[in-house]
Amino acid sequence: MEKQTPFKWLIEAINLHPSLASEYIHISMSVIALAIITALSIAVWKRAKVPEDHLLPDDRASAINIFEVLISALSRISEDIIGPSYKRHLPIICIIFIYILICNLMAVIPWVKPPTENINTNLSVAIVVFVYYNIAGIRELGFKGYFKSMSGPIVWIAPLMLAIEIVSHIVRPISLSIRLFGNIMGDHMVLGLFSELIPFVIPIIFMFMAIFIAFIQAFVFTLLSIIYISLATGGLEQHHAKKVSDTF
Repeated sequence: MEKQTPFKWLIEAINLHPSLASEYIHISMSVIALAIITALSIAVWKRAKVPEDHLLPDDRASAINIFEVLISALSRISEDIIGPSYKRHLPIICIIFIYILICNLMAVIPWVKPPTENINTNLSVAIVVFVYYNIAGIRELGFKGYFKSMSGPIVWIAPLMLAIEIVSHIVRPISLSIRLFGNIMGDHMVLGLFSELIPFVIPIIFMFMAIFIAFIQAFVFTLLSIIYISLATGGLEQHHAKKVSDTF
């Protein structure tokens, strides 16, 4: 009788379908990114429980300091775009940014495939954004008011406007996913190519470029998510109207 090895079914599945190996790597990296976010969140929460610990910043750069700076920057941007109700949406905005950033930064680690190089990872996050801002819009404006805001002010072209808006909303998660996927995959391919051709000095330059692109792409994804939330909840129009009234 043939001896059964542990996880033989998994080994056979990978041998039969080599593409599955790449999927397992991306899933593992995504879980690691979530574990890092959880650890950082717990550390910040514990620090926030003791007021004396966050009155003054640490003497040296630390993950907690970077974490707090990023949240403060996102808070200011969200307030400028969404308006006074930004705090309601700040948790998911921060989670999206930090998760994508950590996933993107994995491209710098040799022989590691960043989760955002997989379209499925990006689409999953984009769908979360899509579902969230639609629910937020319905909660803020009501079901009837939300769809009325999509129909435009003119009654006789409302069906056309509604159809255009629905298509626009469907395209949003797709465009978010493809944009992030294309940029991260391209950057990772360039870094890997130059690392193989010229293994000394030159890859360091491209590593810094990869870190820069990781921040930019996480920021662009999050900024678009903030704008979608603001448009869905009417925050952008109200905030600009308030600024105009304050000016005059």
